[in-house]
Amino acid sequence: MSKIFDYIVVGGGSGGCVVAGRLSEDPDVTVCVLEAGGGGNDAVVNIPAGAVAMLPTRLNNWAFETVSQAGLGGRRGYQPRGRTLGGSSAINAMVYIRGHRSDYDDWAALGNAGWSYEDVLPYFRLSEHNERIDNAWHGRDGPLWVSDLRTGNPFHSRYLEAARQTGLPVTDDFNGAQQEGVGIYQVTQKHGERCSAARAYLLPHIERRDNLRVETHAQVQRIIFDGKRAVGVEVLLGGIMQTLRARREIVLAAGAFQTPQLLMLSGVGPFHELDRFGIRMIAHLPGVGKNLQDHPDFIFGYRTRSLDTMGVSIGAGMRMLGELRRFRNERRGMLTSNFAECGAFLKTRPELDRPDIQLHFVVALVDDHARKFHLGHGLSCHVCLLRPRSRGSVTLRSADPQDAPLIDPAFFHDSQDLEDMVAGFKLSRKLMQAPALADWITKDVFTAGANTDDEIRQRLRQRTDTVYHPVGTCRMGSDENAVVDSQLRVRGVEALRIVDASVMPTLIGGNTNAPTIMIAEKAVDLIRGRTRVQAQPESGFATPLSTQSLHPKESSHAAV
Repeated sequence: MSKIFDYIVVGGGSGGCVVAGRLSEDPDVTVCVLEAGGGGNDAVVNIPAGAVAMLPTRLNNWAFETVSQAGLGGRRGYQPRGRTLGGSSAINAMVYIRGHRSDYDDWAALGNAGWSYEDVLPYFRLSEHNERIDNAWHGRDGPLWVSDLRTGNPFHSRYLEAARQTGLPVTDDFNGAQQEGVGIYQVTQKHGERCSAARAYLLPHIERRDNLRVETHAQVQRIIFDGKRAVGVEVLLGGIMQTLRARREIVLAAGAFQTPQLLMLSGVGPFHELDRFGIRMIAHLPGVGKNLQDHPDFIFGYRTRSLDTMGVSIGAGMRMLGELRRFRNERRGMLTSNFAECGAFLKTRPELDRPDIQLHFVVALVDDHARKFHLGHGLSCHVCLLRPRSRGSVTLRSADPQDAPLIDPAFFHDSQDLEDMVAGFKLSRKLMQAPALADWITKDVFTAGANTDDEIRQRLRQRTDTVYHPVGTCRMGSDENAVVDSQLRVRGVEALRIVDASVMPTLIGGNTNAPTIMIAEKAVDLIRGRTRVQAQPESGFATPLSTQSLHPKESSHAAV
């Protein structure tokens, strides 16, 4: 194996797969991807319903825990993260959501030039292959397949009817002209199978491109610097410590928890944090590991007798035999389910200018991230707060790269988050109590007896946790606490870039996988120093049609 490459990509998750797949399109550059997990192409990944085997276990999953959360009554939260090629896109619920257009305009307003909604929309379109929707908001030629669900579950129509009975708007596209409404999610699937970032961008090219090297079960220990320039990595590969070198750049794509951890282990971060563990400082960046944001999430759970929901029963077992045949022959039916099949973006107060809560309607009874099973059948409904005020952190547990970092999302640290969740709780329960759904429910499992605001607050503290959207720990910006600039280059050093959800300055209003893929598509142009999109003045949007040179100051090799 060659030990010198033009680019080394640390992490084979969503950001890393996109960057490596795109950069290796150029036969004149060499790219090496280092992924701590496995290959991401087995049945438990590719069959959508296989997520239920990965989410609550260590199968393809780092399965992190948080520190004790004062806002949750001292409980420790659970933080599953993908540990395989494809990263969390290989174990998630495949929901394709971009967020609200104002989220990206907010990024630009914070001083991040080139990150407004109109700037990033063409990169969403560049990545997307939407099976059904073809308009100014969607792409049809990208590698990431986005499809309608193939389950045909009758609870889709019941859920939409409940929305109408509640007086809530119904939408056909959460990613189009307007986000607000209740609808059926589109998912990252291709012909009924999961389309992870690895299947979209990386796996088709392994062993077909001579300039692309992908190493799995390879855990990077630290970044090597020559002065202020990142020149290589130390990686534990096959039980042997090896040193790999990068001629041009190292791209960190290890995620919102492990990217800041790796930076600090390598001497880039807050001085006091490095000094505590005797780590030699390369660059004092006080913002590394700070600004952690995540969506606090509460789950309503209900029992039902309907075999149209996932569950444990004799009837379910008999039905699943037919579903196995149907999946094998048609790639349709229950095994194509992402579980969170329907959703909503809603305003808890009419005067709000954008939705402040998101729902995930699940055709199963979910308890403690599927780590607790219930006999029988059920339904669930997640409600999460889209823009929490609380800010947490990621810090080092030790100087040992094998130790997980200390993760503190600081849920409900800001008391207003709890009050906003009370409003979201009430609105969500109103939807679930509409006749179209209530007629199918036999028992309220988790919220019976929580009626007053104080009772709801207590129940929220008892059962709230993450909905798997941590971001922001290496945020983009121009102030002294920013970790990367608007071109995703790590400040204070050279030849080091971050391309994952950690660079988001603020948490977007929705699921974070599609935005991470968008960030990586844009990063490819920043690294190359040219753009693949062209503005269309008559529509106000940009389209992925052409290649243009970026301004010289945006060259990929400029020193920071």
